[in-house]
Amino acid sequence: MRRPANPKVYHIVHTDRLRSVLTDGGLNCDAVMAKRNKSGTIIGMGGIKSRRLTLPVDCHDGDFVGDYVPFYFCPRSVMLYVINQANHPDLDYKGGQEPIIHLEADLKQVVEWAEKKRQHWAFSLSNAGAYYAQFRSSLDQLSEVNWEAVAAVDFRSSDIKEGKQAEFLMKEFFPWQLIERIGVVNEVIAQRVADLIQKERHRPKIEIKKDWYY
Repeated sequence: MRRPANPKVYHIVHTDRLRSVLTDGGLNCDAVMAKRNKSGTIIGMGGIKSRRLTLPVDCHDGDFVGDYVPFYFCPRSVMLYVINQANHPDLDYKGGQEPIIHLEADLKQVVEWAEKKRQHWAFSLSNAGAYYAQFRSSLDQLSEVNWEAVAAVDFRSSDIKEGKQAEFLMKEFFPWQLIERIGVVNEVIAQRVADLIQKERHRPKIEIKKDWYY
């Protein structure tokens, strides 16, 4: 399967974290967040977040995975499945998928912004939190992503599961202005998000995307 002509990237976050994201003007990496008082519900696994702080991004000397804000190349990620199941021993959050929102951005626009700011970015070919992850830093290498796995809805195969977890990474900070759409599971969450962003200069469109959920 060829890569999409216009790839999108997706970050998932609990709705009650959106206020702090707006206050900051965007998303901060785990290395920054680890030094701050947390605001809102954390949906990631603490052990994996800690490990990512020491895993190198080998295409950028001296950088670690935890120095980057992570995005997937697809909605309805493996991580969202884990959150929805709510039975993983390393997952403290047990509130299910309903309050989780998808922040969507256009990959080419994001990279263009990063290049202008001389801000490091990269992508992984599998889960960036794994010791064996491979990293790339050129859009010419996007064909190395397993796009068939990224698009798959059945990821019981280990190869598909790994490929689906490929990540786009932005160094340190991802600005709110690059978010172009917010996907939510129902009207209740859509209204909650609309209320939170109503006073923002940049208000991405909000859409109910049930097919982005389990």
